[in-house]
Amino acid sequence: MTAPAEVTGLVPILKSSRDDTHGKPGRNFPLFLLQMSRYADNMGRWAAIALGVSIPVSVALDNLLLALVLAGWLAGGNYHEKLLIVKRNPVAVAALALFALLLAGTLYGERYPGDTLLYLGKYADLLFIPAFLWLFRHEDGRRRGLYALATSLALVLLLSYLIKFGLVPNSRWVLGDAANPSVFKHYLTHNILMALAAFIFAQLAGAARSARARWGWAALAILAVVNVTAMMQGRTGYLTLGALALYWGYSRQRWRGVLVVAAAVAALGTTLALVPGPFQDRLHQAANEIAAWQPGTAAMTSSGLRLEFYRNSLGIIAQRPLLGVGTGGFPRAYADKVRGSGMVETRNPHNEYLHIAAQIGMAGLGVLLYLFYRQWRLAAQLASPFECHLARGLVLLMVAGCMFNSLLLDHAEGLLYAWLTGLLFGGLQFKGNG
Repeated sequence: MTAPAEVTGLVPILKSSRDDTHGKPGRNFPLFLLQMSRYADNMGRWAAIALGVSIPVSVALDNLLLALVLAGWLAGGNYHEKLLIVKRNPVAVAALALFALLLAGTLYGERYPGDTLLYLGKYADLLFIPAFLWLFRHEDGRRRGLYALATSLALVLLLSYLIKFGLVPNSRWVLGDAANPSVFKHYLTHNILMALAAFIFAQLAGAARSARARWGWAALAILAVVNVTAMMQGRTGYLTLGALALYWGYSRQRWRGVLVVAAAVAALGTTLALVPGPFQDRLHQAANEIAAWQPGTAAMTSSGLRLEFYRNSLGIIAQRPLLGVGTGGFPRAYADKVRGSGMVETRNPHNEYLHIAAQIGMAGLGVLLYLFYRQWRLAAQLASPFECHLARGLVLLMVAGCMFNSLLLDHAEGLLYAWLTGLLFGGLQFKGNG
């Protein structure tokens, strides 16, 4: 496959400049500054790796590790190479362009007090992508990061099963119960994480070098699929799992694999729809709620509210298609839209595409879609087919999940996206000028 025009070459690591922390100090470069720079870089790298463990588990630990990542990246030197990564990497450019539009969106529109910084801060994970690209520039760091995430997801999966069978006592850190056994996160987030876990475990099984590892990862993938479809209630997880399963089939046997997986998904879906359980309950509930929904009438059900949010959000976009209502302006704009109608107010439309378009206009939506597009295309230029498949799986997770949730706005999903983007595309390195 021919590389895109902007890709001038791929190398395992960037060329070191005179002040590279992995090289020798220049004549006028103090040794103690070199040592401090090396220490800072290592601190940031290990903090970035540790995020793989913390993202599915703890918001507080996430924030601590992000502070260490930022400190290490800023104090680690090599600013020329860091800037070069951003300039040469279309994924980083698109992510920063999206944040720049969101920043510009704070300069206009009306919003409730405090919502400007609150909403802009939710999207600040995009700013960490350049730091993650740098910190995961070496293959060993990317490998450790991925295994850290896989281990954490496996732990969450195990605990979910223990909760399901009543083997974990009630405690403040367990958010679910036997009927809906989420662990550290809300059940919607849990189901999205487990859908991704099933895909990662399946890819690890395919890349395993020993039969024992292959069967171990495959078993975890099957357990994750069962967790999403037969144990949890999050319908977004069903959709994202289906999309990832189809791509997994494509990654194994191209279109023949897609057909096989599609048949398997159809058979599994039909079976689950006929057997009493969470899948059947949620499917019937959604069908009944959608059938009962009437446009223009205040909804009282979960699916009805979603349709109501989408319809009213489209009305807000139609009124201001170019610039939107401003970053953080959606809650007030929506309240104004439904005032006097009896409809429920919301702070986001539970659809990232509508949320971005409502805030910063169609240009913002275009940049978001362009970001996903560039990730999909450039995934073919990553260091290995394994990383390529994971990167495209991440894109599918976001594309599907953003239809029913504002994933970039949510802490775990937004940070996971930025972290995995930086980790996987850290393998896309370009020749510099020195």
